[in-house]
Amino acid sequence: MLFRTTFLCAAIAMGSLGVSAQTLGELSGEVRDPSGASVPGVRVTLTNQATNAARQTVTNETGLFAFPAVQPGVYSLRAEKDGFRAFVRSGIEIQVQLSARVDIELQVGAVTESVEVRAEGALLQTENATVGTVIENKRIVELPLNGRNALQLVSLAPNVSFGFPSAGQAGARQGGIRAEQSVAVAGHRAQFNRFSLDGVENTDPNFNTIVVMPSVDALQEFKVQTGIYPAEFGRAATQINMSTKPGGNEYHGTLFYFLRNEKLDAKNYAFTSARPPKDPFKWNQFGFTLAGPVSVPKLFDGRNRLFFMANYEWFRQRRQVQSVSSLPSTAMRNGNFNDVITTPNASLRTQGVYDPLTRTIVNGVNTAQPFPNNTIPSTRIHPISKALLEFYPEPNLPNPDLRNNFVQALGRPINRGQFVSRFDWVESANSQWFGRYSWGDENQVTEALRLNGDKIVTNFNQYMVTNTRVLSPSKVNEARVAYSQFYNTNGPELAFSRDVVGALKIPGLNSGPPVQWGIPNISLQGVYSGFGNSSEGPYEVNNSVLQLVNNFSWMRGRQSFKFGGEARRDQYNQVGNQFARGQFTFTNNATRNLAMTGRTGDNFADFLLG
Repeated sequence: MLFRTTFLCAAIAMGSLGVSAQTLGELSGEVRDPSGASVPGVRVTLTNQATNAARQTVTNETGLFAFPAVQPGVYSLRAEKDGFRAFVRSGIEIQVQLSARVDIELQVGAVTESVEVRAEGALLQTENATVGTVIENKRIVELPLNGRNALQLVSLAPNVSFGFPSAGQAGARQGGIRAEQSVAVAGHRAQFNRFSLDGVENTDPNFNTIVVMPSVDALQEFKVQTGIYPAEFGRAATQINMSTKPGGNEYHGTLFYFLRNEKLDAKNYAFTSARPPKDPFKWNQFGFTLAGPVSVPKLFDGRNRLFFMANYEWFRQRRQVQSVSSLPSTAMRNGNFNDVITTPNASLRTQGVYDPLTRTIVNGVNTAQPFPNNTIPSTRIHPISKALLEFYPEPNLPNPDLRNNFVQALGRPINRGQFVSRFDWVESANSQWFGRYSWGDENQVTEALRLNGDKIVTNFNQYMVTNTRVLSPSKVNEARVAYSQFYNTNGPELAFSRDVVGALKIPGLNSGPPVQWGIPNISLQGVYSGFGNSSEGPYEVNNSVLQLVNNFSWMRGRQSFKFGGEARRDQYNQVGNQFARGQFTFTNNATRNLAMTGRTGDNFADFLLG
């Protein structure tokens, strides 16, 4: 167990703009009259076109204004002062971490008159040197995505690679969809990325994998930031900053269902004309999104100030793959080893199975007597070996050479579900809140022989609340608190359900906690297929991150300052080991006759004797 508490503090100054805060954007500019002179005291209003939430500021003595900590969305900008016509510009899109500038030229006239600007080009980021690419909502929703995985879109950013094999350690120790996400920027490793969601930490510290992977229907946009980071970043080579979709004054919703199956798949390849049937495959992905206002007239005088967004997505995959194994015959399981004596398989054939209790030294040579009829009496079969045969099936194909005599369709079920809910509350023109709760669960099983498979269990919870408060026309404070919990285990199929080791009572071997319950690893040294669970793992993590962030923006004259602090408590709880259930290797040492040349004895016979 490892605890880490960090505190970061940064002050950024000497710029016409402060840098934006995580997934929030920023808008600033200068107001001038027709002669080009700066105009102080102009009232500037920024209004969210979806919620009608408005923020106001006043240009300072140099004619500058700034709106820091702006939620991504589409806004309208209005500037007005007595003696000038009002200036209105609509359709201003503030994207994730965009520091945009809009300069205004006021025309002489009555304030009741206005100059409206519409449908201008996209805003450019000219206020800092941050390098990155925004993947906006249109591309997230409309571009085809295999599995509706929005992270695939990071490959649209320059110098980014996606989809190569995942890191071996992350796949072996964590597994699941998060370990499969491979993003490399500028040649860096996939572990050199950091993820944030709505401005809070969204990275599990074990392998720097993403925690919450929102549905594409719940995402507003995200930015792949590849260089020259603001001070609040810098923990990794690449920053991937995501923003969820807020609610608005109109109700919007989606229902979706995606189906894939084996109907259009090619048939299994075979050398014969009678091809085996296709492997079953079912892929179901479905869910909904609903967003809109929450009207509470008694509290808000009939105005919409509270908005919500809710999204739920389910994923179900069912498939089977064919597995072929080489198993001892049914007679051998009962102690009769005549099948291995008569087998045409020269590498497996033995001259007999010998009783180790009859070993004697004759003329300096160690010799033994065969079991009568090469059959081990039932009273000599070890009770632990007999109990373990429950997990070692009998052959289902006739094959005298004892090779590839068992065929099985192995299931690969995967279940995932995730929920994202968000609220936005316009407390006043000077105070706006938004918060989010995300929950998710994933479990998958990789079957092998009989209850010999592996199981991955993952679940997470993430809470966050942020408040943006205008203290004065030149001072804005943004406070944020977040808590994330991430649990993951990659272990035996019988974990949490059956304590096989405890029931076997193998001397010197303890069963351990439920997360490692499973079957001891039995190796028959390549003669027959082994069974039991891997000797590696399990690995269990239960991590959490508590995060407190505060950013303060202050514009003074022609300079803009930003001060920020972050306190974090990262908690790592990881349990992992090797040989947790024991590993037992059997060769033909005990049942061989050392006085004879050629192969004698049998590996499986040694196993039965214990």
